[in-house]
Amino acid sequence: MQAHLLQKINNAALPTWRTLSHRRLQAHPSPLSPTNTLLAAPLPTWLQDPVIPRLLSLPVDLIDSIFHNSPHGTPNHCLINEYLPGQGIHAHEDGDAYYPVVATVSLASHIILDIKAKKNNTMGEKSQDMPRWRVLQEPRSLLITTGELYTDCLHGISEVKIDEVLGESSIANWNLLGDRTPFAGGQAAREPRVSLTFRDVIRVKKLGKAFGILKR
Repeated sequence: MQAHLLQKINNAALPTWRTLSHRRLQAHPSPLSPTNTLLAAPLPTWLQDPVIPRLLSLPVDLIDSIFHNSPHGTPNHCLINEYLPGQGIHAHEDGDAYYPVVATVSLASHIILDIKAKKNNTMGEKSQDMPRWRVLQEPRSLLITTGELYTDCLHGISEVKIDEVLGESSIANWNLLGDRTPFAGGQAAREPRVSLTFRDVIRVKKLGKAFGILKR
């Protein structure tokens, strides 16, 4: 599936890559408006299947899917980011444009996600320069962010070419990794990575309503 998705991403007709100062990205089915509204449209077929059914098959309390209580019951937006070695993103939050569940699929290379508490958060901690948690996202892995990690924490990626100090004492999910061999020496060089971030945008408008067109 990884090779299939990378091929589709690199050959996608629309939207094309948008180049930022530290990475490039695609937004499917479209970017959000300045008011954090999504124009109603389906995700591309190659993002719908097989990814979405797998996300919806993940149980919560052995009953519901992770998006069961979201406004649309399924992801309706996917942001695709490409990170080259040495590229990252500053600590940030995803905000209230989305239902507080994020499903991130990592492709092609690993990355270290740094997570720290926000100021005046409900977890009773102050924001610090150093991350509270470091999460190692392996290639072909899925990371679900929800609850207090979504509402009370910031997350970012350091701009380094080699991730260091990797081990059980420094990586929060070390014992959950599928294969620790590439990181057993305590460091790992980054390669180009592509992430697929699936969310449910809360506000959605149909084309006619978005342009103020009224039925007669």
